[in-house]
Parts: sequence; C-alpha cells; structure tokens
Amino acid sequence: MSARIIFYGAAGEVTGSSYMIETDHARILVDCGTRQGADAEEREGESFPYSPGGVDAVILTHAHIDHSGRLPQLVKGGFKGSIWATDPTIDLATVLLHDTAKLMAEDAEWRSRKNARKGLPQVKPLYSERDVEETLKRFRYVRYDDQVEIAPSISIRCRDSGHIIGAAMIEMWIGDSGGGKPLKIVFSGDVGPKEVVIEKPPTVIEEADYVVIESTYGDRAHRSLADTRDEFRRELRSAISSHGKILIPTFVVDRAQRVLYELKRLQKDRDFPRMPEIYFDSPMGEKATQIYEKHMHLLSREMQDYARAGQNPFSPEGLSYTSSVEGSRAINSRDSAIVMAGSGMCSGGRIMHHLKHNLWNESCHVFFVGYQARGTLGRRLVDGEKHVRIAGEDIAVGAALHTLGGFSAHGDRNDLLGWASNFKRGTVFFVTHGEPRSSEALATGIRDLGYSAAAPSAGASYELNRREEVVPSSIAPAPPRNITDRGDILALLREISSETESLREAAGSLNDISPVLPLLESVRLILRTAKKLKQ
Repeated sequence: MSARIIFYGAAGEVTGSSYMIETDHARILVDCGTRQGADAEEREGESFPYSPGGVDAVILTHAHIDHSGRLPQLVKGGFKGSIWATDPTIDLATVLLHDTAKLMAEDAEWRSRKNARKGLPQVKPLYSERDVEETLKRFRYVRYDDQVEIAPSISIRCRDSGHIIGAAMIEMWIGDSGGGKPLKIVFSGDVGPKEVVIEKPPTVIEEADYVVIESTYGDRAHRSLADTRDEFRRELRSAISSHGKILIPTFVVDRAQRVLYELKRLQKDRDFPRMPEIYFDSPMGEKATQIYEKHMHLLSREMQDYARAGQNPFSPEGLSYTSSVEGSRAINSRDSAIVMAGSGMCSGGRIMHHLKHNLWNESCHVFFVGYQARGTLGRRLVDGEKHVRIAGEDIAVGAALHTLGGFSAHGDRNDLLGWASNFKRGTVFFVTHGEPRSSEALATGIRDLGYSAAAPSAGASYELNRREEVVPSSIAPAPPRNITDRGDILALLREISSETESLREAAGSLNDISPVLPLLESVRLILRTAKKLKQ
C-alpha cells in the first residue's frame, strides 16, 4: 500500500500543527491547530489547502489551541469523520474551543466597529459556538495503550507524551492486516521533560519506520528542576519584597497548574515570606484545573500522593479565581498581588490589561514560564524591547522580567535526543514544530546519533516506503507571506543582536579564534550589504 505524508503546519514554525497521511484508501489528519504570534498575523483567515470533506479522520495529540484550534473550521468546511483523542483531551478541548469561539466573536465585533467607521466591510469570525458544538459531536474517545482501527488498513495507539494531561504520542500502522509487516509512523506530539513534576514521564517507543518529532527546544537545554526551583524561590522572594504586582502570563492548561503547585510548595517553606493574594484571572482557569483534579490518576506519583493525603496540589493559600470582567478590573486597585492570566505569550487575553497598568512600574515583576513564539508581545519583552504598544497606548518597560524555561511542559534538546535514541537504527525522522534554527539543530543532533533526519518546509510531501533517505516526493508551494510586513525583519534583527551579545560574552574564553574570525567578517559583509538595500 502506498502512503505519503504532507506537512501543512508546524513546519519551519512552532505553532499550527497539522500533518496529513494519505494512503490508497484514506486521508488522515494529525492535529489541526491555529498559528500564534507573527505566524497568525501572516496567515490569518487562510483556507485549507485540501477539501475538509475529503478527510476521513482526525487524530488530536492534545488540546492546546496550536494543535486543536482549527477543528471547528474544518467541520464548518464539510468534515464528516471522527476526531480521535484521549478522554482528558476531549474535556480540555471542550473548554478551550468554546473559549476560542467566544474570543473570536468579540474580536470580530470590535474590528467590525472599527471597519464601519472607515467604510470597510464587517469582519466575521472563522467559526461560531455552534460550529464548536458540531465539532464536539465528532469526538471519539480512545484510551492510552489501546490499539484501534480508525480507517481501512490504518490503526493507531495513543501513548502518554508527558506534556499536558491527556497529551499523546501517536503510533500509526498502515497496511493490510493480511499482508506483510505494516508501515509504522510515530508522531511525538509535544514531548514532556524527562524530569517530571505533574505529568508522568514520556513513553519510550523503540520501533518505527518514520518518526515525526517536535523541536520547540531543539537547540537549547533547560535548567535542572532543582536549579529552576531555586531560581523561582529567589526571584519570587525579591519580587514580594518590592511590594508591587507580580504578573505571570500563563497558559491556562498545565502551566497554570504547575505554577499553582510551585506556589503551594513555597508556602510550606517556613523560611519563605508570606505571599500576597493570588489571583487566577481567567474565565476558564477553574474549569481547566478541575479537569486536572478529575483525571488525577493519570498524573505523576507526586500528584497522586497529594490526592491520597486528601490534599489538592493546585490550591495554594489565598487563591481566588476571577471569571467576570469586573473582577478582573478590580485587581487593578490592589497594590500588591500575584496575578496569573492568559495568554501565556501575551498575545491577547486578560494579561494584556494587567501589563498595560503595571509594566511601566519598577516595582512590578513579570515571570515568563513558557515558550514565547516569534512575533508575540511576550517574545518582544523577553528579547529586551524597552517600549511596547498595548491597547493603543505606548508603555515603557520598567518592570523586572524573569524567564523560567525549566517550568516548560516541553522537553529540551537533551530530552528530545534521549527519547529519539530509543528507536532502532534505520528509523527516519522528520523534525517539526520548531523555529528553523531549532529544527535544524535537532535534526543535526539526530543525524549525529546515526539516524536519517530532515526538517521539512511548509507544504513538503514525502513518500513513505521504508527508505532510509528522506527526499521530498514533491513540494507544494508554501502559502504566500506578506513581504511588506517588517515584523519579520525586526524580529530577526533582535535575534541577531541577542546572538551577538552572547558571543561577545563568550569571546574572552575562546581558545582558538581562527575559525570564528572569518565567519564574523562574512556576517559583517552581509549586514553591510543588507543596510545598503534600504536605499
């Protein structure tokens, strides 16, 4: 049986996960996510490069919107098949997709009012609450470790990926049961760290013909759990002593629960100062946390020990959930508080008005506890911008900023390479779900382990035939990008500046400058050439 894979999303980018498997008998979509940050702005409202009605089934690795957010648009476009996912993923997707539809409607209404004043047409959301309800009807529950047939000659098995509750790696077998050995593809989904806290460790898989592996942190290592906790303790103590607001932009699923647990741990430390009131400012924050509590049996032994002792690991003292807009605004009157709010990348949500009211204040501290995608406000702050624009107002950045990569629900480079090394030699890897530098770095690391690996571009298509080389069978043109948008250039220049500063700090310890100097001279020439193009 012939088969091929097409990379429609998360190829050369972190968000928008979407891969298509095509065989003689079926078309299977793995994930159908929205893009975030600059990727979202450049591809907003784009249609699918295939007919939704021609897709036979969807497999959802986990509920995060960059993996699930376009499912209602797919159903609206004519998809009639089943969406396969674990029970916790279905619970979380129900909350997240309804919230997304609500935010889309509010954003469309606001933009339509602006357009009306300019004589422009109304803006319609990509999908509605009704589309979400139709999508939820198509979900089919699959348990971890159960093998099920989802289409003719295609079966899958979900394995715990250790990322968020319900997150799954997908083992997929393609081929007639009566024929020879079926072709096997593994989709890593988002891989959690080996050193776990809330989730269980990622499942070890040893056999596959092909593996699609994420690379969010494919070019860097996190601090150890102990070092990250020491840093959080030290920096949070300093922030509390400033008697100002402590803002934590957070993803409502997993990262928020992790922060709540870490705050609870610190409260048990007698030497740690008393914390101010804690606000989880999110309409769906409490719902998401309740889903974690409901599925506690799927979490780590550490979490289950709390449950057996009759304690809730996600309920530090002084915690309040804020659902209403009025309650959210009331937090502004507090001089000192710990405020957790979405979105985790500061690309919208309630964190925006908290940043607007506090980012200028030197007594304010902002803790970034997750990945910040290219083009998001969070990424610009982490990259060191001193002035930003929020809700039409220019804000000077006076707050202290802290980045805690060790709290990430993603494994780092060492975790990813360690997981990949379990596969037998001859396995072919496709490296996705990362910025180009990160994907290429991980692909190189996998090749160094003795495997064949490629980092596909958007729209790339590969025949799957157990060959050890990975040569595209065809390349579909990538969706057009807005080349007049200067955001990409500015983001790239910030990256170059950051890399230059890192190299400057390391220059004093270089033993041999001979291989470095010609490279730097080439970079200088390229930059000077680019500078001339401004004329």
